[in-house]
Amino acid sequence: MRISIGNDHAGPDYKQAILKHLEAQGHTVTNHGTDTFDSVDYPDFGHPVALDVTEGRADFGIVICGSGNGIAITVNKHQGIRAALCWTKEIAALARQHNDANIISIPARFTSIKQTIEMVDTFLATAFEGGRHANRVNKIPVCQ
Repeated sequence: MRISIGNDHAGPDYKQAILKHLEAQGHTVTNHGTDTFDSVDYPDFGHPVALDVTEGRADFGIVICGSGNGIAITVNKHQGIRAALCWTKEIAALARQHNDANIISIPARFTSIKQTIEMVDTFLATAFEGGRHANRVNKIPVCQ
């Protein structure tokens, strides 16, 4: 699987743990995140992840910031992106099953690295259920 990841200064340690974990499983990971704790702007790292997913260079995306909100808002501005802010593996599963989320947003300041790995594994392993949920997901894009 091809996965794109981006993070701001709240998540370099989370990103490194996720990268190591996913690469050990044989996934290809594109790293758009910062590797330092120096203050940066999360949109600079979220937009490239969203573009990787919308342009087919990645199957899924992972974004990380302090609350998970700012970077989720950023990537959700891209047509075709359905980013879900997750803080448990159960919410990560529902984001895939019911919302066909293609990017998981992680709140680094409110989850542990262990929880994050569990959420990412669950997110990537869970299929979209379709059915009645597809009807709802199809209503998400704004018509021009």
